[in-house]
Amino acid sequence: MKVSDKPAVHLRHPLPTTLRRVLGTLAILLLLAGLAAGYRTNLSGVTLVVDGSVRQLHTHQQSVGALLLDAGLELYPEDIVVPCQDGAAPPVSEGCNAPLEPGMTVRVVRARPVLVEADGQTSLLRTHATTVDQILAEAGVTIAPTDRVTIQSSPEGSDAIPCIRVERAIPITIHEDGREVALTTTATTVGAALREAGLTLYLADRVEPGLAQPLSAGMHIWVERSRPVTIHADGRTIRTRTHRDKVRHVLADLGLVLTGQDYTTPTLDAPIEGDTTVNVIRVTERFLIQQEPIPFEVVWQADPELELDQQRLIQDGEPGVLERRFRLRYENGHEVSRTLENVYVAVPPTTKIYGYGTRIVIRQLETPQGTVEYWRTIRMLATSYSASTAGTSPSSPWYGHTRLGLPMRYGIVAVDPRFISLGSQVYVPGYGTGLAGDTGGAIQGRRIDLGYDDDNLVLWYRWVDVYLLTPVPEQINYILGY
Repeated sequence: MKVSDKPAVHLRHPLPTTLRRVLGTLAILLLLAGLAAGYRTNLSGVTLVVDGSVRQLHTHQQSVGALLLDAGLELYPEDIVVPCQDGAAPPVSEGCNAPLEPGMTVRVVRARPVLVEADGQTSLLRTHATTVDQILAEAGVTIAPTDRVTIQSSPEGSDAIPCIRVERAIPITIHEDGREVALTTTATTVGAALREAGLTLYLADRVEPGLAQPLSAGMHIWVERSRPVTIHADGRTIRTRTHRDKVRHVLADLGLVLTGQDYTTPTLDAPIEGDTTVNVIRVTERFLIQQEPIPFEVVWQADPELELDQQRLIQDGEPGVLERRFRLRYENGHEVSRTLENVYVAVPPTTKIYGYGTRIVIRQLETPQGTVEYWRTIRMLATSYSASTAGTSPSSPWYGHTRLGLPMRYGIVAVDPRFISLGSQVYVPGYGTGLAGDTGGAIQGRRIDLGYDDDNLVLWYRWVDVYLLTPVPEQINYILGY
């Protein structure tokens, strides 16, 4: 071996620590990338459809069951997986070993959960049935035509489970005012059953058992109907219903009190039958006093202190008051009768009293024929007549004769005997002395007819003072025309 005369040279370039770490990391990444490339090369692509929702998956799993487990799906025995169940395969809950092939489509149809309430029990059923009858059949529940089936659906977007409720119809008997009705119902209370039977109840109706009482099979329900009553009272109309049997009891329930002579139609003891109308008649009475004047009387009273044919007022008259008392009866504010209770003099009239003179004074009068004595002077209307003007037919036996049977002549005067007594002597100025010996149909009161002979008749028609001459007669009319 040849040995060089030059010494051997050893070159060493140590790598920095940071670089070594980087190189190490790259080596690891290259290794992982190779592994990953090999892994992707072995993945299988499959399509998973769950209740219509599609997902694309890549998996190394070799069976459908492993794929579903890897996808995190929780399955129930009633769920359907295709391909896995063909009707004869075991439930998916026991595992699905169907081989998984690339490009395969796996379909999962979940069973829907439904609650079924029937006969006091609630069960959860998962089903693919589409009708209520199918679901109840799967649940082993049979229903009768009178049973009621209700569905409480889940709100949209809610996870709540829908519920099918079966309410069993039970037989009951309704007794209404003597009628009996058999009914099969699914109602839960007495009130609901009566409503289902189409019965309209009023507050006054009696129901036994109570409306809130739960129903039971074979229950008997008694309905005692109230009767409608219409009350007309005090200007109001009250319509009510009652179980009372008499009018008085209905009024008592309503607080309507009769006082005094109040009455009702029909009467208080009348029965309540059918649709009864009761009229309350309010009776009031008052008294009416009617007054009318009582005319006073006028009397004449002899006054010996007064001279004849003079008068004076002794007492003035005042009318009295006559009162009639009526009883007025009102029914509901309207007068129905008016009865005269009594008539009485409330204020008696005061008699008007005149005094007339009875004192006779004898006086003298100077006349062309001489002095005469007279005891009375009467103002009278003087007329004149003769035998031919007296109105008596010449063929009459009375023609030319006076009332006293004297021949008609000058000096005979006709008078009213109530004023001047027949047979008395009178003096008439312008005529002279005359004998009151005749009367006449037209000579009444203060009239005097002066007699003449037919050949010397003077016509008179004027007022004159007639003097009644003495002696004074025994019978004197002290009041002339008063």
